[in-house]
Amino acid sequence: MIRRPDELAKMRKAGRVVAEMHEALRAGAKPGVTTAELNSIAAEVIERRGARSNFLHYHGYPAVICTSPNNVIVHGIPSGYVLAPGDILSVDCGAIVEGYHGDAAFTMGIGEVTAEASRLMEVTEQALYAGIDRLVAGNRLHEVGRAVAEVAEGAGFSVVKEYVGHAIGTAMHEEPQVPNYWPGRPGPLLKAGMVFAVEPMVNAGGAETLLLEDGWSVVTADGSLSAHFEHTIAVTDHGPEILTVLS
Repeated sequence: MIRRPDELAKMRKAGRVVAEMHEALRAGAKPGVTTAELNSIAAEVIERRGARSNFLHYHGYPAVICTSPNNVIVHGIPSGYVLAPGDILSVDCGAIVEGYHGDAAFTMGIGEVTAEASRLMEVTEQALYAGIDRLVAGNRLHEVGRAVAEVAEGAGFSVVKEYVGHAIGTAMHEEPQVPNYWPGRPGPLLKAGMVFAVEPMVNAGGAETLLLEDGWSVVTADGSLSAHFEHTIAVTDHGPEILTVLS
């Protein structure tokens, strides 16, 4: 799907709301705070900005953000879980403005974390930006996954394969998918106006995953830590433009 300039303008607005959510959540995520309280912080940002949540009620999901601590890879449900020093927390946020979607995630440490946790977060974010750098008109989409995997696996970590990035626009999840690994084929040709959510999920241990009984939370099968970073990015004639930033 090629987005017109007016559509991209609306997606920038949605992306800014997501970025504001990130800013508020980074400030609020401290020892002693529950993940349910973080959900309330995010909901307040959405309401204040006149946006809508694209997570709440999505296939029955019960919250406006996903909060995934430690060995939870993705889709953790906000709850009474109390953040403690040494935790790492992945937060995934989304918003809709004028019918267009933004989607982005980050992982942060709660207080002082281990050297392994710090390195995992650093490498996962580096892998995200390596993938973003490949979102150039004339490239093939799956070069994104090749770049992500080269960074993550080169550092000795594992890339989650069951959960991937995606195109985004008037729906949060649109085709085609954006794998975080090389799937064996080059994928579609990238053109200016395409918009994607790139979101590497990287495990400190093995790549295997388990779905918990709540039907949403996905954890590492071996109990190792996991990190998740994501941005919504437009392909332009001048290179990739990250839409989910404060600018």
